[in-house]
Amino acid sequence: MAQTNTVATSALPGNKLLGLEVLRFLAALAVLFYHYRHFAAIDGELPSNLQTEDFPFHKLFWPFYDDGLRGVWVFWCISGFIFFWKYREQISKGAVDSKSFFVLRFSRLYPLHLVTLLAVAALQAIFFYLHGQYFIYLHNELWRFILQIFFASNWGQDTQSFDGPIWSISVEVLAYLIFFLTLRFVSKSVLVNVFVVATCIGLRAHLYQNQIVDCLAFFYVGGLAALARKWVEGLYLRKAIHLVSWMAACIIPVVMMTLKLYQMQRTTFPFFILYTPGLLFCISGSYNFRLPVQRFIEAAGNMTYASYLLHFPIQLMIALLFSIAQRSMPLGDTVFFALFFGATLVASRVCYRYLELPAQITIRQRFL
Repeated sequence: MAQTNTVATSALPGNKLLGLEVLRFLAALAVLFYHYRHFAAIDGELPSNLQTEDFPFHKLFWPFYDDGLRGVWVFWCISGFIFFWKYREQISKGAVDSKSFFVLRFSRLYPLHLVTLLAVAALQAIFFYLHGQYFIYLHNELWRFILQIFFASNWGQDTQSFDGPIWSISVEVLAYLIFFLTLRFVSKSVLVNVFVVATCIGLRAHLYQNQIVDCLAFFYVGGLAALARKWVEGLYLRKAIHLVSWMAACIIPVVMMTLKLYQMQRTTFPFFILYTPGLLFCISGSYNFRLPVQRFIEAAGNMTYASYLLHFPIQLMIALLFSIAQRSMPLGDTVFFALFFGATLVASRVCYRYLELPAQITIRQRFL
């Protein structure tokens, strides 16, 4: 779920990939909806018979409540699209060296990660003192903290700890490394993307399900969507291809809903691995917005990384406050729901403006 600075790369001269910003923001919201269930934790753990039907606006947002964690797949796919769009040629030609690539990624991801890691470690210690166990993410040993320091928490296992959502960034960091090394020392051929995606799907088909495998599949299929977009822009029939693509993007979800295929667990991965890059292909076209709308979309996109890492510390603080007050959390209350989402989004905006962006500038000026 990591992101580039802003998806401000030109799709065509004078245009920006604002559609990807919108989708990235929706994916972040999906994760927030899914993790709203954390408030149902009793003394730190979720009940085994948890039902989400009574959560606010469930009839409207039930896909997010029930399956919003798939937003992580969408994030990985968007990252692959942007990285192949922005860095493929530069890395393969040596215009972006390993130091520059590392500093760009480090300055974007690490400052907020370090702040949230330290904040959650302190808050979990208080929660453990009150309840005898941790909140939601129960495995917070010292060695896991050390792994988190190096973004390595989920390289060899799937257990989540401390600021749990960081697991997807930990996995994505490996995709960045493979992406750079492959382009720099192997090949920029589209066949590499095909090989990686096919290999990951093959591993999954043989019941080898692993988050690293899933991340590579979505990252590289997102890259295929970017390469397809670049290729189509030079074709005479590009408008017809865009039209057909948009028709498919609109019809496929309707068919899934009508036939209730979304209820079948075995269709989830095939749907996302095929539909997500197709959707990215569609929304990565050149669309003109009025300047205020464009700025609003860019601001929303910039908030996604912060909202992803901040929402759990905010939940943990709320859980502590209600615990100290000895009151149960009003999960079904729309005001409580609005306050949580509002606080997360406001904190994300403030965090990006006063922490993330200044840290990026400082680190890049110092090392680049």
